[in-house]
Amino acid sequence: MSTAANPPMLAVSRDEATEVPCCLLAELWQMARPRILVMSAAAIAGGFVLASPGPLSWLTLLVAIPAICCFVAASSVLNQVMEYRSDREMARTANRPVASGRVSLLTATLFGVVLSVAGASVLWWMVNALTSVASFLTMLSYVLVYTPLKRRSVFCTTVGAIPGAMPPVLGWFAAGGSASVEALALFAIFFVWQFPHFLAIGWIYREQYENAGLKMLPSYTDNGRRAGWIALCYALAFVPVTCVPRFVGLAGPGYLSAAVVLSIGYLWLTVRFFMERSDVRARQLMVGSLICLPVLLCCLVLDFIRLTA
Repeated sequence: MSTAANPPMLAVSRDEATEVPCCLLAELWQMARPRILVMSAAAIAGGFVLASPGPLSWLTLLVAIPAICCFVAASSVLNQVMEYRSDREMARTANRPVASGRVSLLTATLFGVVLSVAGASVLWWMVNALTSVASFLTMLSYVLVYTPLKRRSVFCTTVGAIPGAMPPVLGWFAAGGSASVEALALFAIFFVWQFPHFLAIGWIYREQYENAGLKMLPSYTDNGRRAGWIALCYALAFVPVTCVPRFVGLAGPGYLSAAVVLSIGYLWLTVRFFMERSDVRARQLMVGSLICLPVLLCCLVLDFIRLTA
């Protein structure tokens, strides 16, 4: 056979041959949404520490965080598989790997499934069955309930807040904690926090969501009034909810003071968004929310460590 019969093989260098796999890994990593993974890992670690009044099991913690994050990544990946058409209709998501065609539906689906199987297996055998099952069900609720509901009902925000509030609870379970009032307190903080946060995002991208056919609340209200009222109600509820850990034995007066200050600050940003539903106010609320929750969690963990030292 002449060399002209097979020009593609002769034209590919070693560097070029490795470029495609490397690019694919970068695309898959982008699909896993690293920023969400970092926030989830911090919440998981916080829940784990709060369920460990004695010495930490560092090995279990180091196994649990990446294994649970496998489910977090799988949720993001499979969500992008299911929403690739609507992602193409929005400027903020059109460049996602599946929506743009850089990663095939089959490859992305297999990646999501592998992440799920790996996470479930590691948690089952090296952590405990409760964490494995709870993580799996959390992912299913996000992918099979929240994702399709976004095209059908504005109630999707409430449903999506359930898996969004689970990372600290999964960390609690991984440390051997049970479904207790303390775990419920952690869940409640993360659950209530999400509404002003996501309604601010929904307001900023309301036109894109509406054009893509996604029924996010700010897109389908009278100038955002209903979204503003809902955000305000949850921000008001956030103030007492953040204080609950003090009264269930997870923290002391130091955390309580921090919780009051942070939650009132979050409420203030929400009130400003409620009074003036503009993109500027919405972005301020969104940024403030991303500062409030991590700082609150750090205060809770540090105060717990101080009390149990």
